[in-house]
Amino acid sequence: MRPSFILLLGGVLLLPIAAQQNEKGLATRIQRLEDIEEIRAVLLDYGRYLDTRDFAAYSRLFARDGEWVGGFGTVQGPAAIQAFMEKNIAGPNRGNTFHILSNFRIEVHGDTATAWSRWTFVTPGDDRKPVMAQAGRYDDTLVRENGHWKFKRRVASNDIPIPDPAPGK
Repeated sequence: MRPSFILLLGGVLLLPIAAQQNEKGLATRIQRLEDIEEIRAVLLDYGRYLDTRDFAAYSRLFARDGEWVGGFGTVQGPAAIQAFMEKNIAGPNRGNTFHILSNFRIEVHGDTATAWSRWTFVTPGDDRKPVMAQAGRYDDTLVRENGHWKFKRRVASNDIPIPDPAPGK
């Protein structure tokens, strides 16, 4: 047999293997993109539920042993997180305040992920124009639990804290 024919025959025989590897690679890339999009939705739902004071839905964004760490303290587990938020942010959002969430950086590693993002808390000013009252960042660890992404640990840090109402006193 001629060497070129042998190479051609070998290439034809290897095509199904190469196609299968490409399909696996494509499936992996699609899964990663779907995971990133689901995590992005979790990050956005967090702000939406916080602003509407739907702390039952908010708490379901956390894994069974999920932990929230922030200016109010640290709490673990969805039921405890719900009770904690209801205690610290009581009643409806009558002040029309809201969060702006941005700068998402999401890294997926199988059934775990990390995310970093920015938050800004907006309140109505004296003239009813929006005022940036606080701003900070979230450092997150997420886990896939029962097929859905949940916060394993969410750390909320203030980079621009609430101003002191009486400076120098």
